[in-house]
Amino acid sequence: MTDRTLYVYRPPASLPAIRRPALLRKALERARLNQASRYLRSLGCESIVLYCWHHQFLESAQVFRHDLLVYHVVDEYSYTPEDPPTPPREVEMIQRAGQVILHSPGLLEKKGGIAPEHTASVPNGVDFQAFANPGPEPPELAGIPRPRIGYCGVLKRQMNWVLLRDLIESRPDWHWVFVGHWQDDHAELALIRRWMETQENVHLTGRVPAPRLGEFPAHFDVAIMPYLENGYTHYIYPLKLHEYLAAGVPVVGTPVRTLQDFRGVIGLARTPREWGESIEQALSPDARRREAVELRRSVARKHDWDRLADRVSRLIESNLRGAQSSSGPEAGQPRRSRPPSAERTRPRARTSSVR
Repeated sequence: MTDRTLYVYRPPASLPAIRRPALLRKALERARLNQASRYLRSLGCESIVLYCWHHQFLESAQVFRHDLLVYHVVDEYSYTPEDPPTPPREVEMIQRAGQVILHSPGLLEKKGGIAPEHTASVPNGVDFQAFANPGPEPPELAGIPRPRIGYCGVLKRQMNWVLLRDLIESRPDWHWVFVGHWQDDHAELALIRRWMETQENVHLTGRVPAPRLGEFPAHFDVAIMPYLENGYTHYIYPLKLHEYLAAGVPVVGTPVRTLQDFRGVIGLARTPREWGESIEQALSPDARRREAVELRRSVARKHDWDRLADRVSRLIESNLRGAQSSSGPEAGQPRRSRPPSAERTRPRARTSSVR
């Protein structure tokens, strides 16, 4: 049986995390990281993979003893509607990493050329079974008339609220369902929130636990992704894309960069008129034909998290094999046998989390 035990390293009280003075902070961080590395080796780890998701860990990557640095970029970390250039720290992180993983076509186009020889694209995915087999209608939807135009996710500033208000007002016969909570630090949404709470055709469920989100999309008539188009959303890869598709429901979204690649299975619209027409089309009987539902699900099935995790595993294995073969036993590195295929089983894993 494959060992998938997760070990969590907790540094002792003698190595606290502090902010000042800077020299002492860095010395303590170095000591914690070195101790974590020794801890992993003591567990029998032959190779240590340092897996980082943000360039804020650049200094850690410089001092932590590891065999492979993986830098997995899951967002455009400027978080601004502008499109600033990639900062020098992130460029250095990309160049230092043995494997860079970018999760959206926009990110690949922007950052993929920095170190193309060790950069790969791995998209976001879905727990396919959770969304393809939703079960009975959740109680939060009970009594909401149809057609239901639904959104699952955090209600945030990146959504096109001007567009949504126009659609909600112009189509009172459509019922707009928002499954999720308002982003706490987006205070500028207070006015639209109060307005939506007064609309008879708007239904706000509030916060729903993540494990329950798979219950909802299949009970929408149309699922939507109404994003703004700007320098931040150009790089996103919405998790809800494949969640909606796994549920088989017709989908309409704003043509941000990632969604453009799925125009064969989703509707894309910009103006209120285009959105109205696209939703009308999505509500037609043709959009609910068995063939159309299966086409959507077939796309989502290819993005199941297990498949994507196998792909990341193969990238890591390939990098480790390459490093070991190039160093060789003559360099003092023990030769490691080829790990089994990721499709059959995961390699023996020893993992540490540094807190």
